[in-house]
Amino acid sequence: MELRGRRQPRWPGQTSIRRCILKADQSRQWRLLDLQALDTRLDQIAHARAHLPQTAAITVAERELGDVDVDLVNARTAVDDVQRELTKAEQDVQLVRDRAARDRARLDSGQGSPKELTSLQHELVSLARRQGELEDLQLEVMERSESLTDQVARLDRARAYVAARLEALRAEEATALGGLESEVAQINTRRPDLVAGVGADLVALYEKIRVAGGGVGAAELTQRRCGGCQLELGTVELDRVRRAPEDEVVRCEECRRIMIRTAESGL
Repeated sequence: MELRGRRQPRWPGQTSIRRCILKADQSRQWRLLDLQALDTRLDQIAHARAHLPQTAAITVAERELGDVDVDLVNARTAVDDVQRELTKAEQDVQLVRDRAARDRARLDSGQGSPKELTSLQHELVSLARRQGELEDLQLEVMERSESLTDQVARLDRARAYVAARLEALRAEEATALGGLESEVAQINTRRPDLVAGVGADLVALYEKIRVAGGGVGAAELTQRRCGGCQLELGTVELDRVRRAPEDEVVRCEECRRIMIRTAESGL
């Protein structure tokens, strides 16, 4: 690495400052673009891993499944409650039927005084009316039981659907993550060779700038425009870059990123 100092004012009237100039042959600088491309892709992969559409969909599906499970528990509890209510209604109806059967048997036998037989007749009328009321109640409970049972069946189907969708989403997420991890592994295999080709001195500067520059430490100068900040170089800046030796590592005066000169730079 060769460093030398020079004074370079950024604009007229500004106090000039001394800064160190890094020297690196063009082949090393061009490899730096390849390194930047790999690092940019690694950043893109990290962002993709954190924002997979399947991950967001899984969160929604898990919430849906939880809601369905709560509804299913409530529906099954309601079915159990109404089943106990139905059992009691059936028992009440049966008790009235048994009582009416006994009274009818006594009345048909003709045993007892006229007053007792008359009382039995009145009781049979009351029992018939009571039995009708209880049977209506039993029917209403049966209808509610059927409705709740249908609701449980619908919720069971809904849960199966959501669970299957959740399983599919998790499989898709695993596949997507596997693909990204495989690409990361490939990049990490290639990166050390590029780092070695760029050189420790240039890589150190690049990494420092990349941290401060939002992941971009070096960019191609294309048609007089910095690829880092996308600003076109002014006349003074363009002249400075044009006059700089090929092995000088030049930086953008605006974004301070390393600018790599190529045949497309328009110098």
